[in-house]
Amino acid sequence: MTMSSTTPASVRAAVPAQPRHTRRAVMLLLSALTGLGPLSMDLYLPALPAVTAELRAQASVTQLSVTACLAGLALGQLLIGPLSDRWGRRRPLLAGLACYAAATLACALAPTAALLIAARLAQGLAAAAGIVIARAVLTDLHSDGRLARALSTLAMISGVAPVLGPVFGGQLLRLTDWRGVFAVLATAGLALALLSAWAIPETLPANRRHTGGLTDTLRPMRALLGDRRFAGALIAYGLISGTLFVYVAGFPFVVQDTFGASAQTFSLIFGCNAAALIMAAHLNSRLVVGRIPLDRAVAVGLTGVLAAVLALLALVTPLLGGGLAAVAASQFAMMFFIGVIAPNVTALAMGSSGDAAGSASALIGAAQFLTGALTAPLAGLGGPRTGVSMAAVEVGCAALALAAFLLMRRAPASGPA
Repeated sequence: MTMSSTTPASVRAAVPAQPRHTRRAVMLLLSALTGLGPLSMDLYLPALPAVTAELRAQASVTQLSVTACLAGLALGQLLIGPLSDRWGRRRPLLAGLACYAAATLACALAPTAALLIAARLAQGLAAAAGIVIARAVLTDLHSDGRLARALSTLAMISGVAPVLGPVFGGQLLRLTDWRGVFAVLATAGLALALLSAWAIPETLPANRRHTGGLTDTLRPMRALLGDRRFAGALIAYGLISGTLFVYVAGFPFVVQDTFGASAQTFSLIFGCNAAALIMAAHLNSRLVVGRIPLDRAVAVGLTGVLAAVLALLALVTPLLGGGLAAVAASQFAMMFFIGVIAPNVTALAMGSSGDAAGSASALIGAAQFLTGALTAPLAGLGGPRTGVSMAAVEVGCAALALAAFLLMRRAPASGPA
């Protein structure tokens, strides 16, 4: 496999030129595919108490349905990414979306907690197709600055969806019950399958696909992980994703339990912080990409996140005891810098993938969700002092991300030629 910093012209030339409005429609569709997985993970979180009561299960058991979906999203990308390098982008995408609709319908009809957990695992595995293939398609079509701009949009969706999912879910539950939430998601999956079949072209020509058995299919992943520059970007992305998931898991308790704020105040702060990520992703595509080297932009963003979470750690300790406004401001800054980091570090990693964009996308997505699954439970270890444990985990993730990025990205690319 050849590691290249640009997408081969032969790949882009294989896809017929499309009008601007068609390209925008495809970009919107890829964004929707990216957001489907994170929304599936936590859209029904507000309904967990109702699920627990109806299925007559313990809360800890029904919470496993969230973990199962998260695990499926991570493992599914590791499976589907290499397969898309072997079979092309369209077939795995359409098959994944069809399976998603079926698995989500099974969630809606699940009579027991055990069957719900199994269906949620299948749902996550299938939803991973949209996430991993959306990045691969963009990498097939774009390179360098254009790739970073396109990935800014996907990074924004990927970052905002898990933050706003519970908010949307709460509003949806005004109209239906938890089974209805899954019915809505199943309908969305079917609609995206039909739109993808109509709008998304095959972007990986047959002459650039990997052939052979399972060993040959997985070889691109091993080569990518052996490239220290790719690995540095991958580790940084995974750890920064950890800070985001810790924030999602712990911040509601900090705002409402530690500071005694109302649910409405929490929703306002949560929404403002989501807006910070959106604003940063937009500014990144307009002002950063093409003007500042991607390595430098990521390093600045990582430094900014570390400064923001160090400030948070100081504010939540009993010695300093900052108020809610200061704590919220520190998390606003963290979310802003994550909005700068995510698209640029993804572009660095994907730009190193050459003709293994599916495998690279799989590793990136798996790093995101696996790190989230490992770090999110740590946010509550502090009990009444959730803010301290949340901030400490965020600091650890940010510091390790910055160190790994600076150390490994300085090394020359070490993947096989």
